[in-house]
Amino acid sequence: MPSLSTVRAFNAGFTPSYTPVAIFVGGTSGIGQGMAEAFARHTKGNANIVIVGRNRAAASAIIASFPKPNTPGVTHEFVECDISLMKNVQRTAGELRARFPKVNFLALTAGFVTLDGRNETEEGIDRKLAVHYYGRWRFVRDLIPSLEEAHKAGEDAKVMSVLAAGHGGAIDLNDLGLKKTFSLPNAATTAPSYNDIMVNDFAARYPGLSFIHSYPGIVRTGIFKASNSASLRIANVLLPLFTPFTYSVTDSGEHQLYAMLKAGPGATRTDANGADIGLKKKYYGSPEAMVALWKHTEEETTVS
Repeated sequence: MPSLSTVRAFNAGFTPSYTPVAIFVGGTSGIGQGMAEAFARHTKGNANIVIVGRNRAAASAIIASFPKPNTPGVTHEFVECDISLMKNVQRTAGELRARFPKVNFLALTAGFVTLDGRNETEEGIDRKLAVHYYGRWRFVRDLIPSLEEAHKAGEDAKVMSVLAAGHGGAIDLNDLGLKKTFSLPNAATTAPSYNDIMVNDFAARYPGLSFIHSYPGIVRTGIFKASNSASLRIANVLLPLFTPFTYSVTDSGEHQLYAMLKAGPGATRTDANGADIGLKKKYYGSPEAMVALWKHTEEETTVS
C-alpha cells in the first residue's frame, strides 16, 4: 500500500517533456477537484487544464488557486456541462476534441448520492447511471481520437474513471440500463460493474492507451451535504467522527493522481491508495457482456 509521502514524491517526479492536456470531468468539487489541484501543483501550472462541470463559481475559485504558468499559450479553464444528458456530453466532447487535437489525461469523477428510486432524464436514462456510467463512457468514446493522437506522439494517453472498482455485482444482460429491475442496491453494484467492463473493453479496442477504474474509499467531500435525501445530509454531519478512516479531498486527489500517472497501457483497477487490485476480483464481465454493453451504451448515448 503506497503511503501518502510515497505518492506525493512520485507525483512530484512527473516532469513531461511536452505540455500536457488534462481534462477533469466533475472537477468542480470533491475528488475531481483534488485531482485537478494536485495536477496543477505538480506541473507548476504548466499544463492545459480543463475543468468540466456545472458550478462556474466553484471552478473559478479552484482555477484561481492554481500556480501561474510560465509556459506560453497554456490555459486553465472551465467548461460547463451537465453530464447527465448525453446531448450535452456529445456537444462538449466534440468542442474539446476540436480545440485539443491531443488529450493526455481524462479523469471522470462526477457523481452524486441519493435515496430516490429510478429518476429518468429527458433522454430516458436513470440519472444516477447517466452520471456514473453513460456520460463517462460517451466522454471517453468521443475523445478517443485526441487520446490516440497523444499516444502516437509518444505522450501519455490515460483515462481514469473514479467510482467503485472491485465493488460491483452481477449484471443482467437482458436488462441493461435497469429499466425493468431497478433498485438502489442494484444500481449501486451495476454502475461499478459497467465501469469495470468499460475500461477492459476500451483497453482491448485501443492498445497502447491506459484505462483505469478506481475505488477512492470514503472521502470527506460535500457529496452527502449536497444530497436531496435528508438521511444522507445527516450522514455528512457524522462524517468527521470517522476522520481516521477517511481521506481528505487533497490527499485523495494525490492518491488518485498517482494511480493515473503510474498506470501502464491496458486496463487497470486501483484502490483508495492508488494500488493495483488486479482485474479478476469481483469482476463480472465476460466477452459476451462486453459486446452487449458496448452496443447498448452506444445506442443509449447517441443523440442525433
